[in-house]
Amino acid sequence: MAKEKILVIGANGQLGSALTKALRLQHGQEQVIATDIHLPTDGNNYLPFEILDATDASKMSFLIERYRITQIYHFATSMSAKSEINPLKTWELNMNSLFNVLEAARAHHLKKVFFPSSIAVFGRNTPRLNTPQDTLRTPETVYGMSKVAGENWCVYYHNRYDIDVRSLRFPGIISPQKMSDNSAMDYALSIFQKAIKGESVECFLEGDTRLPMLYIEDAVRATLQLMDAPAKKISIRSSYNLAGVTFTPADLIAELTKHIPDLNVTYKPDARQQIANSLPESIDDALARKDWGWQPQFDLSLMVEAVVKDLKKNVKKIDN
Repeated sequence: MAKEKILVIGANGQLGSALTKALRLQHGQEQVIATDIHLPTDGNNYLPFEILDATDASKMSFLIERYRITQIYHFATSMSAKSEINPLKTWELNMNSLFNVLEAARAHHLKKVFFPSSIAVFGRNTPRLNTPQDTLRTPETVYGMSKVAGENWCVYYHNRYDIDVRSLRFPGIISPQKMSDNSAMDYALSIFQKAIKGESVECFLEGDTRLPMLYIEDAVRATLQLMDAPAKKISIRSSYNLAGVTFTPADLIAELTKHIPDLNVTYKPDARQQIANSLPESIDDALARKDWGWQPQFDLSLMVEAVVKDLKKNVKKIDN
């Protein structure tokens, strides 16, 4: 059987970098081509790597032909909070890059495509507790709007051209390797980063804001599990709901103080609070569990323990 040749678009990001490593462990280093608009800066072994602007359809097609690509994992996107600064640019990037991927999959007869969606597709009109798989999707951010449109286009390309597109609606992702402030759900990353340095923490959400989260190892495992599942097991071609653990900033801080007792926290909600208020509090992912056996492994306690351990190790490296 011929080996898979995989193109990861947006490989420098939080999910892209983690999936690139996991895919190379599964398929082999040379079988996974990482791409992004800049070279990675974290010092990891990133080769093979190609510079690629995901809105450049001709360069994408060239790389697919050059490396004989059979699958694409598409992670190039502009996230929720920062995307509101320039909504038209966000829409252009998120939609044009997806169209390029779907058209490339059609033209080159690729086996599979992975498109990451988000719980940002939901809005205030959606049930916020145990948000169901099939419900209203009325997002209040351009990021969420682009993900709803992306889901619909994935269904279209599957039905019209038989493209095997698979997708997950990710909640907030917790990763000690990649810290950012691009999303309302990234408050947890900010808390971890400052706490581990012994700094005072100013949380940009209210303490009782309940949101669904997922540890990066669970996110990677869910993605690989979905993509490895037989096509006959995939009943959702828009995007599967995915859940991990639900908690508030106060819950997180209570767990974190078990590891960092002198943690000093204040709450100062900003514009991201309004985005958070439009998101689900918890997710019903029963179909993912039923169709391809999804089951998260990290609860809040295990997640905090893993992140603190990893960050402390990195702080020691910097100090030395």
